[in-house]
Amino acid sequence: MSDLISFSNICKTFGVRHNKVEVLKNLNFTVPKGSFTILFGPSGSGKSTILNTILGLEPPTSGTVSINGTNLYSLTSDQRAKFRTHAVGMVTQDNYWVNSLSVGDNVALPLYLSGWKRSKARKVAQKSVERVHLERYMNSHPNVLSGGEQQRISVARATVKDPEILIADEPTGNLDTKNGEEVMQLLLQQTHEGRATVIMVTHNPEFLQYANNILHIKDGVVRQENKFEAIQ
Repeated sequence: MSDLISFSNICKTFGVRHNKVEVLKNLNFTVPKGSFTILFGPSGSGKSTILNTILGLEPPTSGTVSINGTNLYSLTSDQRAKFRTHAVGMVTQDNYWVNSLSVGDNVALPLYLSGWKRSKARKVAQKSVERVHLERYMNSHPNVLSGGEQQRISVARATVKDPEILIADEPTGNLDTKNGEEVMQLLLQQTHEGRATVIMVTHNPEFLQYANNILHIKDGVVRQENKFEAIQ
């Protein structure tokens, strides 16, 4: 696998009153293209800071973040915003729906915001909803769905534009075991079909079995473990 993302000597320091807190400490790791990568560690270990750095939202204090060979922070803020819009999809623990819109229009919303015509966007959204097997809810409102169904629709929305990178930030945090497993299988499907590189944040050790690239994070330090046979 070739590398999609590379962190080289990344440090991140925040100023807290008169003190400096080193959150990331000389990180060196890669995210291979097509991998299922898990960022694993306790709360406060630096996982969110790493995610925000990958998203182009948190410039490192020192070091280089490369995506497809391009130094992410050599780009302007507008260029980084364009990268997020076109290359990244995101599933979070909490869903943020536009309650005045149907499920289909919520899934199509990223396309509307990119200037797509409604008729074309709805057709693409329909296919995305079909991939999570909830097409019967296309014209329903999100609040009639169960928590597990809402999270599956969130995956459909995050992948409607076929992003190169799919970030899942504690996507099963509010789900029971059965619904959590269904969401995990949908994320795995993205890598199996070659649709996206998945980067998932979790503190649940049970999910490590699904990954073929694991970044163990503790106190701002990363230990990388590759096991590419895991999702073959």
